[in-house]
Amino acid sequence: MNAPALSERRESNGPLRIAQVGPVATSIPPLGSSSVELMTSLLTEGLVARGHDVTLFATGTSRTAGKLHATFPTGYGEDTSLWPWEACELLNIAAAVERAADFDIVHYQAMYWPMSVPFTRLVSTPIVQTLHHAPSAPEVALWSRYPDAPFVAISNEQARLLEGLNIVGVVRHGIDTASFTFRAEPDDYLLFLGRFTEGKGVLQAIEVARCTGMRLLLAAPENDYYREAIAPHVDETNIVYAGEVDHPGKVALLGGARALIYPVQSGEPFGLVVPEAMACGTPVAALDRGAVRELVDEGVTGGVFSSLDELIAGLPAVFDLDRARIREATVTRFGVDRMVDEYVAVYRQLVARKPR
Repeated sequence: MNAPALSERRESNGPLRIAQVGPVATSIPPLGSSSVELMTSLLTEGLVARGHDVTLFATGTSRTAGKLHATFPTGYGEDTSLWPWEACELLNIAAAVERAADFDIVHYQAMYWPMSVPFTRLVSTPIVQTLHHAPSAPEVALWSRYPDAPFVAISNEQARLLEGLNIVGVVRHGIDTASFTFRAEPDDYLLFLGRFTEGKGVLQAIEVARCTGMRLLLAAPENDYYREAIAPHVDETNIVYAGEVDHPGKVALLGGARALIYPVQSGEPFGLVVPEAMACGTPVAALDRGAVRELVDEGVTGGVFSSLDELIAGLPAVFDLDRARIREATVTRFGVDRMVDEYVAVYRQLVARKPR
């Protein structure tokens, strides 16, 4: 019997040649808080650790145990001469497509919109897209011009929003749970951690703090919305602005909180800060929007409420949740290994469908 061809071995359980195309706004992993670059890094390094041959298309400042194709020395977030940003992202995916024959699969991490989609008809190597935001109906209608282009959704909620497109799998984000320190005994404050936008619900978090008489820490980069809408409420005693924090600072704030307050006003397709808080043993009190119920195991890792009044009334029960159990459940559900396993399964599925 003849030995199986190399392509057949890759389809079953052999190592895959993977082009991982990240954003080129900044380095991968990012120095600050940027979830797309962080997820791209965690997935890339997880794939390399499994023995796959991974080439990361990113900035020259990026760091990876795989191969690095530096389309730009630095990102357009640092070098303002690299503009418009869309051209930079387009050149980065084009660099991977030009080398498509070198790979079994190309995975594009969309910073804002999947500009990789038109390339899916130009090469025989499968190109799969992961979107990191909640798409609008007009966006999905536009992308549906390429109904065969494969997408991976990051939640069932996002898959619902992508209805009509070719969803080949749902893979929820993973986090490096080992880098989040468990705190059995928290301090006495509530925490809001995330971008300062109306949709994140920071003003609602302030209302929770006022109604409960608890101190609230706000952690995010200062922006116009902060200065105009939030700063007038900050008294540095009950409502405290902690500024933008690095990873160690974030872990310290998350672990010390009695609860993470997540009163989102507009539905999100994931919400990375939710499992990050739970990995520290900190419960989450959230409004029922977007993918929240896919992240929070109600009565185990937090509480999900239909209104702000219900959230305020339910906080004592959230405080009483077993922090060790929260940590244990989060490691199981949101570890990086699970995410890598699920993406590899998607890759093999797409490679197996490729015409020989």
